[in-house]
Amino acid sequence: MTRIYVDMDHVLCDFGKAYRASKNSDPLCAYPQSKPGFFKSLKPIQNAIETYNWLLSDRSFDVWILTAPSIKNPLCYTEKRLWVEEYLGLDVVNHLIISPDKSLLKGDYLIDDYASGKGQENFEGQLIHFGSEQFPDWLSVQKYFEAVLD
Repeated sequence: MTRIYVDMDHVLCDFGKAYRASKNSDPLCAYPQSKPGFFKSLKPIQNAIETYNWLLSDRSFDVWILTAPSIKNPLCYTEKRLWVEEYLGLDVVNHLIISPDKSLLKGDYLIDDYASGKGQENFEGQLIHFGSEQFPDWLSVQKYFEAVLD
């Protein structure tokens, strides 16, 4: 079975849009992500939920969410879990991993917006660099995995 890890911030959730909005409304706040409710209020990225559910529905994939915590907001652990339940369902919560080092996990693919910084550079599988030229959006990710299935 092919194991796929999916990052949350900037991949499933629109962290950037919420960050910019918070900075515009409170420019003196150095870390908007430190505010209670920040992570829970993030909106999904376009096609993220649909593509995640498509990956999940294929029995040849073992799909997990792998996200790094924000050390500026200890509430992020709870808020990320609540976000997963709200947008992906309670069953997916059983496949949520919060780790500061993504290289600790074994898998075939990691869908992440960063190529390094949280262990991505040492992940044993293939990095699907979300937001890159090759994978600019979720539709390109789905197209890639459709080809993997063939």
